[in-house]
Amino acid sequence: MRLDEDSAKLLAWRREINAPFFQDLTPVEARAAMTAARVAANVAPPAVKEVRDHSIVAPGRAIAARRYAPDSTADDKPGPALIFFHGGGWVIGDLESHDILCRQIANEYGGVVIAIEYRLAPESCFPAAVEDAEAATAWVFAHAAELGIDPSRVAVGGDSAGGNLAAVVALLARDRRLPPLAFQALLYPCTDLTLSRGSYDVAADGLPVTAATMTWFRDHYLAAEEQQVDWRASPLFAPSLRGVAPAYIVTAGFDPLADEGDAYVRRLRRSGVSVVHRHYPGQIHGFMTMGAMLPTAGQAIGELGVALRSSLSGARQ
Repeated sequence: MRLDEDSAKLLAWRREINAPFFQDLTPVEARAAMTAARVAANVAPPAVKEVRDHSIVAPGRAIAARRYAPDSTADDKPGPALIFFHGGGWVIGDLESHDILCRQIANEYGGVVIAIEYRLAPESCFPAAVEDAEAATAWVFAHAAELGIDPSRVAVGGDSAGGNLAAVVALLARDRRLPPLAFQALLYPCTDLTLSRGSYDVAADGLPVTAATMTWFRDHYLAAEEQQVDWRASPLFAPSLRGVAPAYIVTAGFDPLADEGDAYVRRLRRSGVSVVHRHYPGQIHGFMTMGAMLPTAGQAIGELGVALRSSLSGARQ
């Protein structure tokens, strides 16, 4: 297994500048480092038709959300929507960190993206992020007319920790705690917080996410060891996956989460769920948000757009 040329160049650059690793920082420092890297990259966000911020009122808190509408969105006809949860190990990340990715996805599939900003650990440990994801999803359905979306064509998605939350929301919808979902798009998702699978041994100098990074994220997110096998933290431990929405799952070869993503694909298929699995063997965790340095990200986002467009093209009967 070899790194793709673009990812190899990125890791070489990280080594050259002595880029910090999140596990060597405090959560506050890690958030600041993520923001600083985004500002330094100075990437112009893709134009979309409209960006509108919302505040979702939940018990004792407000949840920030952002609606992206692409140029192709019709003003007079409700269309599909992707509810998107950002990655960052439940510790870092926000609406701004994934603003460009959400714009790209909206443009690629030609539908609305609604990004959700949930509470972060360690200030708010598990299950706070799950509770916010559930409340936000319910709000989107309740405000479908205002948001200009067809409630029969709503998907959930996210990257990494956000993919974890999307998978959990899909299970909650299957169990009728939320309205039915049409699709789920899980980008290198975390599905097993025991962190015990073989891909945690992946090694390449400069990898931004390693076993040590994931341990740091997990130990901030969970309040107790037994929560590692709670299905709301590790959806691979759900008693059954039967009946969840069809899935599109992305994995990367140089990613400690690769094996649990693959395990989730296989378990979904055994449960009778339709799954498209797109594996990028030479890529690293988080590559789809690194388009400024990783051209492969554009290809992956384009393929995701095709999957969303196809799966959300018509309302369920």
